[in-house]
Amino acid sequence: MSTLNLETLEDDPRWNEKGPAEKAATEKPAVDKAAGDLVSAIYNVPVDVQVVLGRTSMLVAQLLKLGRGAVVELERKVDEPVEVLVNHRLVARGEVVIVEDQKLGVTLTEIVRTDLGLD
Repeated sequence: MSTLNLETLEDDPRWNEKGPAEKAATEKPAVDKAAGDLVSAIYNVPVDVQVVLGRTSMLVAQLLKLGRGAVVELERKVDEPVEVLVNHRLVARGEVVIVEDQKLGVTLTEIVRTDLGLD
C-alpha cells in the first residue's frame, strides 16, 4: 500500500488556493446534512394534540339516556389544571384561557417529563 504525501496535495492547484485543512473546515460534513434532513422531516410529522378537561366513567345504560342539554359531571375541579396529550401521551398541564374571537386555548403551566422508552 502506498503512502499519501500531504505536501504534494497542498501544492496541487486543484485545491483552489486552499490547503486540505482549510478545505475540510469550510465543507459541511455529510453527517451534518443528513442530520439536518432528518430534523426537517421530523418537523413535518403530524401529531394528535388533545386537551383533556376531565374524565368520568358511566354505564352504557347511562350513556344511552344522555340527550341534548344533559350535563356530564367530570372528576376534575374548576381550578385544577387540564392535561395536554400528544399522541395519547401526557406532555403538559395547563389552564384554559379565552383567546380572540371567543375561542378556547390552553396556557401551559407545567411540562411533564416522561421517559422515552418504547412500550
